[in-house]
Amino acid sequence: MTFVHLILVGLGGFFGAIARFLISKQLNANAAIPLGTLTVNLAGAFLLGIISGAKTDPTLALLFGTGFMGAFTTFSTLKLEMLQFLLKKQKWQFYLYTFLTYIIGIFLAYLGYLLGSQFQ
Repeated sequence: MTFVHLILVGLGGFFGAIARFLISKQLNANAAIPLGTLTVNLAGAFLLGIISGAKTDPTLALLFGTGFMGAFTTFSTLKLEMLQFLLKKQKWQFYLYTFLTYIIGIFLAYLGYLLGSQFQ
């Protein structure tokens, strides 16, 4: 790993974090489930699938895959929001959110991978 690699990951992470913040703030307000977090995680799964399936150049993979997608998607916020549903005894929201995040997320990652592999 070189200094340039670290810069690429940091630069991608900078823009990914800003994009996640803007989308989450816009979509999480007044929703039954956290639509902002769901949106960034599902979009991230799909886009990372494309990057992986396309066997992207390692430099671009560091910038967009590791950097941007690493900061754009959020596992810790997802877990906190799931825990909050359980603590508030909002079971249907918990199950819906869990299903959408994991099942649809895996499907979108696979779909992205298939799409990305068409670009080789």
